[in-house]
Amino acid sequence: MMMNAESLVASAGINLGLAVVVLTLFSVLKRQPGNAPVYFARRIAAGEPLPLDRLRPSFAWILAAFRLSDDDVLRHRGLDALVLLRLFKFGIKFFTVCSIVGVLVLVPVNYTCRQGLTRTKVSYSTDSFTISNVGRGSNRLWVHFTCLCFILFYVSYLLHKEYKQILDLRIRHISYHRHRPDQFTVLVRGIPLCTEHEARGCNVDHFFSKHYPLTYQSYQIIHSEKNVEELLSVASSMERKVKKLQKQAVRKCNFWHWISSKFQPNAADVAVHEETLKGVYRRIRLLQCENVLKQKELPVAFVSFKSRIGAALAAETQQHVNPLLWITELAPEPKDVLWNNLVIPYRRLAIHRIAVFIAAFLLTVFFAFPVTAVQGIVQFEKLKKWFPPVKAVQLIPGLSSVLAGYLPSAILNGFIYLIPFAMLAMASLEGCVSRSRKEMKACSMVFYFLIGNVFFLSLLSGSLLDQLGESFAHPKDFPSHLASAVSAQMQYVYEIGYDTCGQYWPYIHHYIFISVVLMQITMVGLFGLKSKPGASICTLPLLVLNILFNEYCKIRFLPTFRHCTIQIAKENDDRDEKEHIEGIQESTLNSYQPPWMRPVGFDQESNSLIQPLVSS
Repeated sequence: MMMNAESLVASAGINLGLAVVVLTLFSVLKRQPGNAPVYFARRIAAGEPLPLDRLRPSFAWILAAFRLSDDDVLRHRGLDALVLLRLFKFGIKFFTVCSIVGVLVLVPVNYTCRQGLTRTKVSYSTDSFTISNVGRGSNRLWVHFTCLCFILFYVSYLLHKEYKQILDLRIRHISYHRHRPDQFTVLVRGIPLCTEHEARGCNVDHFFSKHYPLTYQSYQIIHSEKNVEELLSVASSMERKVKKLQKQAVRKCNFWHWISSKFQPNAADVAVHEETLKGVYRRIRLLQCENVLKQKELPVAFVSFKSRIGAALAAETQQHVNPLLWITELAPEPKDVLWNNLVIPYRRLAIHRIAVFIAAFLLTVFFAFPVTAVQGIVQFEKLKKWFPPVKAVQLIPGLSSVLAGYLPSAILNGFIYLIPFAMLAMASLEGCVSRSRKEMKACSMVFYFLIGNVFFLSLLSGSLLDQLGESFAHPKDFPSHLASAVSAQMQYVYEIGYDTCGQYWPYIHHYIFISVVLMQITMVGLFGLKSKPGASICTLPLLVLNILFNEYCKIRFLPTFRHCTIQIAKENDDRDEKEHIEGIQESTLNSYQPPWMRPVGFDQESNSLIQPLVSS
């Protein structure tokens, strides 16, 4: 089956229509009072009035977003938000040029080729605009090779430019936010037990006082307190209930309230709940006592230093001859820490990683069965074959084009919608110490999942049901069936609270590199199918150049994202010394206090409704 123009237009129209509907709903819903704490948190905090035209859709925010400069985004939203915006801009630059090359060069070359499909077949199919219309051995395939070379050099230029600029922005961002506590703090794991005092905290203080006498300041040992966490959860639930009952008690009495009060707790019940809540808080404070916590110390601690260069040196060096003891790394931002994962022993992390890898691999493999079946069956011609009543759809003008053009993509998106949530849950089990690392790991698993399923299996699925029996009957012909299925099916799927200082960009660069490699490997196979071995052989050096470029970027840019630069740390320390800024380090460890170690009390209020989601 070939994709006809009506199906293509129907699919594009539905996607554009849905995009307009979603943008309209977003512009209306963001103005509703219930969403004000999310989208207008800063206005609420500053006491500014909210927009009154709540039901009128407005797209002015789109133009304002385009006019926003990189410096404004970097200053108010952080480097991670800027990296995301630059990714969109990168995509616009890249696909605009590729579209121009495709429309002005490749489409005329493919359409005017007379060695491909017959005119009767071409008039009903969009294959006349693709490489499928180019005959075997045609010299026009060299035009495709030339465009492939151009795309490789263009994407390499864009990637190098973006990598360099984001690296400069990362250095500026670190200098601008040089007072963040994570620049003075090191996460230490694998802390041995002090045999003299039967504790780990004193061992931390002794070790770093001895080896870093000039820069070491203090430490915060982590404790295992599942009981405290359970009590905090109970206390939080009871506190919400008590506040609700208190609001009901002060409500103005009326007839309906008098009737409803017959079925609600009275003031005595409120007092009972308050006493129970105070008892829970007393139990929590008892478990937070030093003598109790000393018995539940974990081999994990946050160690603060008096200077950034001291923290950088401690984080980037091996502390002990045994690499499984005194493992140090730069601490994540306090809001980025996953406290529960710190309980996992460092020696068991390798087992967790292997288990998560196996689980992700099995999910990718077994997900292939529904994708293969559904993508093969929902194509309209196969629907008519497997379910004859579907032929009645042809009686409705245009409906068959909608089914053929949009149904396969909608079914596929419906299947893969749950995948990011599943991958995020599996990444949580790996033992990542921060939310950002967990999300980066989940992004990597989703990316390779999409390569394994959406790219390969969904491309093959339409031809797989028809050719599976023939392939097993003639195993020697399986490679040719595989390659021809790719060229035959590639039109049916249309897929498209903390700051890490831009550490997402190396992952984005890697994903783009893998995509370019897949494109080059695909072209090697297509040139071979088109009986143009010279073009296939000439594509191999392009693949090598792409790999060499990626290795160069790893050497030139990646280390600055992975490690703390001593030069930057020293420069920031010198700036503080010149500006006579002191006392920053004293409050560092207070930021790394676990939730179960924070003071509790019924009168403690949290003004969370006016706090912005992204810190400025």
